[in-house]
Amino acid sequence: MAEGPLSEQLVTGFDAMSEQFQLAARYIIDHPHDVALLSMRDQARLAGVQPATMTRLAKHLGLEGYEELRQMYADAVRSGDVGFARKADAQVVTQKRKGDQGFAREILQTQAAQIVQLTESSQLDAVVSTARRLASAKRVYCIGLRSSHSIVWHLHYILSMIGEKSVLLDAVAGTGTDAFARAAREDVLFATSVFPYTRVTIDLAKVAHRRGIPIVAITDSEVAPLARVADDVVLVQTKSPSFFHTMTSAFAVAEVLGALIAGQRAQAARESLLRFDAHLADFNTHMKLRTQTRALRPPKPASSAAKSTGGRKRKRNGAN
Repeated sequence: MAEGPLSEQLVTGFDAMSEQFQLAARYIIDHPHDVALLSMRDQARLAGVQPATMTRLAKHLGLEGYEELRQMYADAVRSGDVGFARKADAQVVTQKRKGDQGFAREILQTQAAQIVQLTESSQLDAVVSTARRLASAKRVYCIGLRSSHSIVWHLHYILSMIGEKSVLLDAVAGTGTDAFARAAREDVLFATSVFPYTRVTIDLAKVAHRRGIPIVAITDSEVAPLARVADDVVLVQTKSPSFFHTMTSAFAVAEVLGALIAGQRAQAARESLLRFDAHLADFNTHMKLRTQTRALRPPKPASSAAKSTGGRKRKRNGAN
């Protein structure tokens, strides 16, 4: 399950918890499937706390004990709220009930509402702060894998249009992170990852944190691994009626960041864009609207005048 039954409550109260409670809470948030299947002692060992801490946390959440918490997660697993395949099964039921149009409408309405929430002042403050840090960096190293790849690639592409400071950490043969060896403290790591978090992205962020390299992140929770080490964080929602989490809000944030950075570096961006336009023109990259219209226009039928002329010629030829 992308989120467990108590994820929202745990996230909301996370900052007020003791260090031991935070370790236990983070395990429950990040491993909801294991909460349903493993014993409390095994979970405590993996979380790095004593078993009694798990029990105290459950009581802190208003439950009688950890077994009640574990039962809630087990019920969620039995209901099918776990893994992409099970979520796809649930989607089929909903889609049949609402119809294709109704289900598509629900997905789009969910995405629209999530984007609207990004206009709240706290979210806008985070977006603006992130853009300023990226604009002031000497070099921006970008990493986002799996479903997050398109988000990071899109911002990298925009930055490549307005300058030469973006480095995409994505390459063949497992060498994608090698370029980060040249990163320094005047640079910035831009990272994106949402649940279920991709290990390579998180590991690289931890390396950047140890080396004192600033980190900006797009992620989905205040207690997400990236959020715990990043200097600036933009939080996005990923819940979707679909079996697959939505990246629409994250994509929108990437586009806004690109626009803000271009505006903050207006003169340099304009000069770079002039060179970019010239390069595209040299290769005739884009179809011109007039050419495209002409190519799509069906051929004109022969005019009546031409037909009549041709008829007269045939008659004259016949007369001869």
